[in-house]
Amino acid sequence: MFDKLKSVEERFEEISLDLTKPETVSDNELFKKLMKEHKQLSPIVEKYREYVAAKNSEKEARELLEAGGLDKDFKELVEEELSEAKEKIEAISEELKILLLPRDPNDDKNVIVEIRGGAGGEEAALFAGVLMRMYSMYAESRRWKTEIISANETELGGYKEVSFMIEGEGAYSRLKYESGVHRVQRVPETETQGRIHTSTVTVAVLPEAEEVEVEINPADLQIDTYRAGGAGGQHVNKTESAIRITHLPTGLVVECQDERSQYKNKDKAMKVLRSRLYEMMMQEQNDAIASDRKQQVGTGDRSERIRTYNYPQGRVTDHRIGLTLYKIEQILNGDIDEVVESLITHYRAEMLKADEE
Repeated sequence: MFDKLKSVEERFEEISLDLTKPETVSDNELFKKLMKEHKQLSPIVEKYREYVAAKNSEKEARELLEAGGLDKDFKELVEEELSEAKEKIEAISEELKILLLPRDPNDDKNVIVEIRGGAGGEEAALFAGVLMRMYSMYAESRRWKTEIISANETELGGYKEVSFMIEGEGAYSRLKYESGVHRVQRVPETETQGRIHTSTVTVAVLPEAEEVEVEINPADLQIDTYRAGGAGGQHVNKTESAIRITHLPTGLVVECQDERSQYKNKDKAMKVLRSRLYEMMMQEQNDAIASDRKQQVGTGDRSERIRTYNYPQGRVTDHRIGLTLYKIEQILNGDIDEVVESLITHYRAEMLKADEE
């Protein structure tokens, strides 16, 4: 591990030097590429330097004690320093193991979030709207940009399905564990007996794919245009600007009707199609890797029930990590950092375990 850390530090210093050269500064693409790598290596190098400093403190304290001839008070002080240095070395070693885990190449990407009402009819559609608001507020708190791609609204203001893009640094790294089935338990407004109903909503979080990552043959596409329309005759568009793209080899269908321009809708729909195809490719790769592993880390399986939101108890439970928080209102208002951080920590620990095996 420490040979690897030394080479990481050398690469970091090399990049730092390159970034000061006029030829690098004048080459925008190269400068951006090196800045990105510099930023990724920076926390590893900082932690490694902390480790080296702690090792030096340990060595000095040990040498002083071995030399002997210390008075009682000074000896106690040096022993305390040695003990602190040992603890620090152990803690930093664990942090370095995590920092050296293979990075998910998609972590820095923007995401496309797709939310669909599942079991529970109108109640599920209403909760799909609640989840969309939760993710939008979370994005806002991190200064990320949210943009609707397509929405199929219901009469009561819910969504049968809605898809939207979240643009921001590290969006995928923080939202990738949200894919799966979200279950809600609450008393619907239409329920006269006060009975609690259980409904489900499916969430899919896709990393935005670049054109170079997924090549799409235009001959494989069937593109249809139609008039966009909303619930109860709202937002009816008089021109055929809505777009439906069918990818014939896979049967994937993508629709976009949010923009008034057919060109913009086609552009957004292609982004979604590219991301879905990219996800299919990733899933195939992950399945191949998982068959060789005892346990797949963070399956992101859309059919997996991942979380329950219980309104009467004010409780949110993430079933994958056994986390229960009694602050449903704050969470649904976009305060999901505690859940996100707990999931990241859990899956990092799982990756470490898998690597050690």
